[in-house]
Amino acid sequence: MGHLPFQRLQVELTNLIASLPTESRLPSEPVLARELGVSRSTLREAMRSFETQGLIRRKQGVGTFVIGEVPVIDSGMEVLESIETSAGRIGLSVSTDSLKVERLSADAEWAGVLDVPIGNALTRVSRVILTDERPVAYLVDTLPESILSQEDLITGFTGSVLDLLLRRGSPRLVSSRTEIKAVNATAEVAHMLEIQRGDVLLNFTASLYSTAGRVIDHSFSYFLPGYFSFHVNRRVG
Repeated sequence: MGHLPFQRLQVELTNLIASLPTESRLPSEPVLARELGVSRSTLREAMRSFETQGLIRRKQGVGTFVIGEVPVIDSGMEVLESIETSAGRIGLSVSTDSLKVERLSADAEWAGVLDVPIGNALTRVSRVILTDERPVAYLVDTLPESILSQEDLITGFTGSVLDLLLRRGSPRLVSSRTEIKAVNATAEVAHMLEIQRGDVLLNFTASLYSTAGRVIDHSFSYFLPGYFSFHVNRRVG
């Protein structure tokens, strides 16, 4: 078989995946590339898109498996809410893994971002969000230690810094400014989400503001596109 156009390759893979039961193991890359008449690099590129869509899962040293239909966490952009809240609306259970809490000293860059003196103590909270034991999001929040300390996270932390602050009620939160873009996974993010370096992710970079106009939290969130749907209602004119 000659080399398939990339679009036809995607159709072939779609049909193959759809024909197999959930948790089925796909043929190895060399075998599959030979059967489809494509190079391994072309196949690997196509497989990346299927993984970020949530249709397959590649396990290092084990193989590639069919996931089947996955629940999509749907969220409107008009109101800031946690993944846990969005997932709860569709009855989906999420959990937290790889929780890491660090105490940092603000350098010039972070002092500017959070409007604190250089050397000010900061708390960084990083974690992976799972659905059905599958990593679907990697979240990193950085806050002044005066707002959130390591001790605040010992009990009752479910994975959402936002929910923790809202339950506490202080400081009062008013808005969030978020930049949204597609990014390629770095080695660190790829490792946390169990995907390949360079895979495309949806990235939110956000600053959370108090009623006093202070930046309370600056966060980086990385989402596997196939597991999330974000939308916004916009008025005309």
